[in-house]
Parts: sequence; structure tokens; C-alpha cells
Amino acid sequence: MQSKYKYAGMCAAIVLAGWALRSPAEQLPLEPAHESGQSITGAFEGWFSNPDGSYSLLMGYYNRNQKQDLDIPVGPNNRIEPGGPDQGQPTHFLAGRQWGIFTIHEPKDFNGKRLTWTIVANGKTTQIPLDVDTLWEVSPFIEASGNTPPYIGFSENGPFVNGPTGTSESVTATTGTPLPLTVWVADDAKLPAGSPKPRTPAVSVTFTMYRGPASVTFSAARPKVEEVKFKGPEGTVFTGKATTEATFSEPGDYTLNVQGNDWSGEGGRGFQCCWSNAKVKVSVSGMPVHTGGAQ
Repeated sequence: MQSKYKYAGMCAAIVLAGWALRSPAEQLPLEPAHESGQSITGAFEGWFSNPDGSYSLLMGYYNRNQKQDLDIPVGPNNRIEPGGPDQGQPTHFLAGRQWGIFTIHEPKDFNGKRLTWTIVANGKTTQIPLDVDTLWEVSPFIEASGNTPPYIGFSENGPFVNGPTGTSESVTATTGTPLPLTVWVADDAKLPAGSPKPRTPAVSVTFTMYRGPASVTFSAARPKVEEVKFKGPEGTVFTGKATTEATFSEPGDYTLNVQGNDWSGEGGRGFQCCWSNAKVKVSVSGMPVHTGGAQ
């Protein structure tokens, strides 16, 4: 089994490089990283089966710009077809590599079909194909050593969900007023055989903007995870929480991504396990207008 997951990690790298094993027409440009002006490539991490026989396609991206975040609305320049253009992909692209931040759900009859994610950034167009070829099958809920993704919940009492598909909640906020955000996490705290135990908490948490009409500022994008004792899901031995504040510059509808990583780190060291996502949907209103009069 270990060889299968190693191969899956290698496959994800190949996909990111432009599906180099496929026809030359499908290969993508491999520009070196620059501060700005470069392309963004969707990253197909692989696919996994769901209990009902349907499929989930695990997706990330690589923004080759080291210092340029880009906002690309769903539409001609950010589309997943057929069936789109909106299939839940991000519209705010952070600099660098973002691993497995969303999934696309497809029915049982998707086998033999294909999607294409097209991104146009800085005038550069990239496309990647997405299918359920057996070469790209991954196991994001358990690694060969038995390690599993951390759980994320929006309350100490849960519900707790792990894995890349994740959970979500909806909240409201006002422009210019910090919105407190707290997530509770739990993990099995497993390590590969022979690995020394790190001094860091078993789970790290990262808050990022995923969609929105304007900017979001976090008091701490990677807040400290404080160990807190509570009853976590079966099999977990570490429990804790992380808190930050998000401030929105303009009214509108935003989506934030919360990613929890265990000791295997971002991207699971290329094994497509073990991390978890959660989404926070925020409806932001403008600052209230006060009329004159006695106070």
C-alpha cells in the first residue's frame, strides 16, 4: 500500500507540471517563479471514491507569482467545464502552492468523462484535465502508516469533520469591525515510524481568503493552536483550538478557507494525506450610517 501512495504523490507532481505523460498539446508552460506577471495553474491532486459510488476530485493550484495574489472571478478566465463554469473553485489566488483546498463532486457515471479547469492570469492561459483514471486515485483519509487527517469543528461540541471535503458554517460581519473566528481541532497525533516527535502542536491551522469582492485581513493567518482538553472524535489524542480575527474592507459575500494540517505538513509530503478543510461563508454588511440627533 505504501508504494501506491508514493506513486500518487508523484502523479500529483506530474499533473502540476502539465500532465507530462499525456500528449504534447496538453502540456502546460513551466515558467520560473517571479514576483508578478506569471501564470496560475490548477493542480489536480487526484480523486477518491465516496461511499455511495460517486467521485470527488481533489483540487489545489500553483500561483507562480511570489508576491502577487490575484482575484479572478468565475467566468471566462476561471472556469471548469463542462457543467460550470462554477464548480466551487477559488476566485482569490494566493501566491505559491496551495494544496487540496476544494473538491469537485461527480456522480457514479463520471468514469470515462473529463473536466477541464481553465485559468487566465496576467494574460497567460493554462488548462488542466481532470478525470478518474486509476493512476490518479488517492486516499486522503488514511495514509499507509495509519495516519489520518485532523478533525475541525466550529464548536467544542462539534460536529467534527476531517478530510479535504470538510465542513462549513455561515456567519455575518460588518466592514471594518474584526470578526472573531475560532475553530476546535483534534488529531490522532501519529507519526511515521522512527520519526522524532516534534515540539509543535499536533495540528496547525491556516486561515486564508477563498472568495470575495475585496480584501480580508487576518490578525493571524496562522494562529497558535492552544491545547485544550475536550472530548474529540474516537481515536484522537490531541485536542485544541485556534482563534483569529478577520476584518473585511468592503461589504459583500466572502468565503474563507480553514486548513488543518497534522505533523505530516502541508500537502502531506506529497502523499495526498493528511489535511482537512473547512469553509466559513461570511455575509458582510456596510458600516451603519448614524443620523444626527441627541445622543
